[in-house]
Amino acid sequence: MRIRATVAAVSGALALSAFVVPGAHAAGSAGSSSYRADVAKVQEAARAASGKTAFTGSTGAVTGDPYALNVTFSNIKVNGGKAIPVGISNHVAVPVTYTLTHAADVDITAGDFLNGPYLYKGSYDAPVNELFGDAPGTCTATSATVASCEGDIDIYPAEGELINSDAGAWKAAGLAIAWNGQDPDDPNLDLSKVGVADQGGFTSPNVERYSKLTVNAAPEPVKKGKTVTVTGKLSRANWEDNAYHGYTVQPVSLQFRKKTSSTYTTIKTIKSDSTGNLKTTTTATVDGYFRYSFAGTSTTPAVNATGDYVDVQ
Repeated sequence: MRIRATVAAVSGALALSAFVVPGAHAAGSAGSSSYRADVAKVQEAARAASGKTAFTGSTGAVTGDPYALNVTFSNIKVNGGKAIPVGISNHVAVPVTYTLTHAADVDITAGDFLNGPYLYKGSYDAPVNELFGDAPGTCTATSATVASCEGDIDIYPAEGELINSDAGAWKAAGLAIAWNGQDPDDPNLDLSKVGVADQGGFTSPNVERYSKLTVNAAPEPVKKGKTVTVTGKLSRANWEDNAYHGYTVQPVSLQFRKKTSSTYTTIKTIKSDSTGNLKTTTTATVDGYFRYSFAGTSTTPAVNATGDYVDVQ
């Protein structure tokens, strides 16, 4: 089990090999450790205690078990409630707001008090993947024991943080660590002096594979009453080879708007083929723009192609 706000049953041994901590972009926190590395230490200890990961050894003489920190999270809102599209290379910073409530004896202004949001895929007790921020969240006290906080969850798809099966539903959580003067890098760290609160089960929007859609209408120009052939392709990010591949057998609408209008109207709906390609025909009537429109799925965002103008003579 992970450490929760009400449970502290973790081992003193720390094994970091099972937790990937991106180092090139990790932001610094208290001491010489990065925030992600600090989180890794705490969560790896908790998983090892539950038998979910094996120890691979640690240097020094780490002792003690972290205690349950009297901190709880609420009102976690990820990305304003909107889905999170992720491509193949660009860093995605996902904003999160939340409320942190703490006991009067917990000093959230201490330099080595860290807290922040994260996302997890699968169950809270045994997640198949997790996404964290590069830096801890920042909080503003609204009372003696309540603070309004915000932070980012940083996603780097080009660094292997996601696989294709990760697309879809995730949950949100909050984590707080009070190091209380302990050095996270000390090989003789006394964990009994470190407080931890980890609380999950919050709603999060889906993490989605970024989509692209193209269109080409021909011939241009075309005589009125003649056939226009409209081709295109629907593709989406593949997080495992960092490329875009056709999204197959998906319903896509062919739409048209007159040159004098700002509104598209659906002409027909077709399906992408086995490689994501699209092709259909229609009759030329007036000057205007053709485009394809994809409504999206739980794993892939909606997308509209840029309209292709056809001059009808």
